Amino acid sequence: MLTTAISIIDAYINFDERFTLNNINWTVEPSQHWVITGTNGSGKSALAAVLGGVGDLESGSIQGIPTNVGLVSFEAQAELIAKELKKDDADIMDVISVGTPVREMIFDDCADPELAQTLIEKFGLTTLLDRAFRKLSTGETRKVMLVRALSSKPDLLVLDEPFDGLDADTLIMLQAHLASIVDTVPMVMVLNRFDEMPDFITHVAYMDKVQLDKKDNKSNTAVGNLALTIDRQDKTAFEDLYQLLHLKTTDLKIPAAGSSNQLPGLDASQPLVRLKGVTIKYEDTVIVDKLNWTIEQGQHWQLSGPNGSGKTCVLSLITGDHPQCYVNDIFVFGFQRGNGESIWQIKQFIGYVSTALQWEYRVSTSCRNVIISGFYDSIGMYSKSTDNQKKTANEWLELLGMRDRADQPFNKLSYGDQRLLLIARAMVKHPPLLILDEPCLGLDDMNRQLVLALIEKICAASETTVLYVNHHAEDKITGIDNYLALKKNN
Repeated sequence: MLTTAISIIDAYINFDERFTLNNINWTVEPSQHWVITGTNGSGKSALAAVLGGVGDLESGSIQGIPTNVGLVSFEAQAELIAKELKKDDADIMDVISVGTPVREMIFDDCADPELAQTLIEKFGLTTLLDRAFRKLSTGETRKVMLVRALSSKPDLLVLDEPFDGLDADTLIMLQAHLASIVDTVPMVMVLNRFDEMPDFITHVAYMDKVQLDKKDNKSNTAVGNLALTIDRQDKTAFEDLYQLLHLKTTDLKIPAAGSSNQLPGLDASQPLVRLKGVTIKYEDTVIVDKLNWTIEQGQHWQLSGPNGSGKTCVLSLITGDHPQCYVNDIFVFGFQRGNGESIWQIKQFIGYVSTALQWEYRVSTSCRNVIISGFYDSIGMYSKSTDNQKKTANEWLELLGMRDRADQPFNKLSYGDQRLLLIARAMVKHPPLLILDEPCLGLDDMNRQLVLALIEKICAASETTVLYVNHHAEDKITGIDNYLALKKNN
């Protein structure tokens, strides 16, 4: 528990020469619980990360931050995954890496093993303790991080989008647990969704990205500014901020793919996807049991289910990325899987967005090239782009409000801006099947409404079938009338 206030006074904080927080003045009292919100790229996650010891203080002062901070964020999650992926580079040691088991991730240096065990049971992680951390789904890895942070006996909890990626039951359970500890530990949350704000939150901080800070003649650094702080009891200010964050973009027009980028035609009489009696299992554990599912052309679907129900596994069967796709009866885009087709013959007809893809997209390439890579289904660019492809990519950047960042490195952008670019990458070729695996994860209200409106326009067109995976009922897409709900096998 905090015994003194956290004070950030006239602080100028640098993050790897790519982003700065400028002239930050902020005080967090021991009895307060905060939400940080704002647009993508404004510095919400950066401000939260400061409380976890991230960033270089160049001027001003920061006082009162405790040594034991429980931190959960997409960036910290991605760092853990990256560390696990690096273990694959152990080839020179002639060692096959199996990855760190969940049990070790949670209980090594655990301050409260009894609480950890209770949370493991509440989060439904008991059967996953001996599985490698990197083999978990996005929601499952987030649960592991939450258990680690909550059982560390923190003096301060910093939770960056703690509810994203969780199914409805888990979200309710987590909110109840956080409400039960409000008197023992102050919390600072980064939230893009105001409707997920817990009742115990006392104050709101709104971040705004102001301009480019020209530190020298060679580089420009994006600057985030703490525009205002609001006591939740100030109803007028709170409602004004809520309205600001719920503005909707209108008159959206999806850029055309261009005649030179047309995909091969498909047989209109055949379904895009047919899964017949599909089963996915690992040893004695059955994830998906005898699933029958047909996706017709022009038929839009929403796929739902709790964490661990097999949603990502089913998607990877369709894309050809799952090893068990060849032992199941799967028909995609005119191909019966296992009859000699290449994975690229399948992938050319698919646009795909997922958190896993974002973790894999670790190359340092420009924002424009990220979008263009969608024409080649590649991570990074390995072919010379055409003038038409560059024109189309520029139109997408204009639509996303990122035209001035066309040549900036993708891996230096905020998490939300990266997700927007990957959605444009998936849509750029107007694929017959667009798979969106929780596309709004990590996006603020403004950008989420933009994404939802774009998906609705795609659904309204006849050339692309949308397969949409989502946990949030309020993010329902007009035009999606077919639903498949997977259940978790016990």
